[in-house]
Amino acid sequence: MPAASTAVLREMRWWDIEPVLELEHGLFPEDAWSAGMFWSELAHARGPHATRHYVVAEDPADGRLVGYAGLAVAGDLADVQTIAAARDQWGTGLGARLLTDLLRAASAFECAEVLLEVRVDNTRAQKLYERFGFEPIGFRRGYYQPGNVDALVMRLSDPANSVSCAK
Repeated sequence: MPAASTAVLREMRWWDIEPVLELEHGLFPEDAWSAGMFWSELAHARGPHATRHYVVAEDPADGRLVGYAGLAVAGDLADVQTIAAARDQWGTGLGARLLTDLLRAASAFECAEVLLEVRVDNTRAQKLYERFGFEPIGFRRGYYQPGNVDALVMRLSDPANSVSCAK
């Protein structure tokens, strides 16, 4: 098993978009986000009316970005927009750290529920979400394009309680 990740989590900023896109295209070649999508999300991540929370994970040894995650909020509902860890970070706990950060943000936004979509063929991610208390509530057929892969929709009630329980 790989050693625990030593990556440092920090707020994602505009200068992180290019290295995040490199990770994004390597991990999700068929349905990667565009630079414009990240710019749009970051435009709503700061200030008194912020409705987004984005973080990156940076390797302290070389400054390389090894993960990222984002959350969108509408009223008392949060939605995990994206979460990813570099392949060499799989099994290090980085995904759990990123998800914990998003759930803390959802709690800070006073959200009662958190939703997410995950590819039906991504059992690694599904197991992580289940560990945090997410439960499947439905499917979105053909959600991931152009591969036409279905998404499993999962929901977590009371994210504040989940953060303290997840291990």
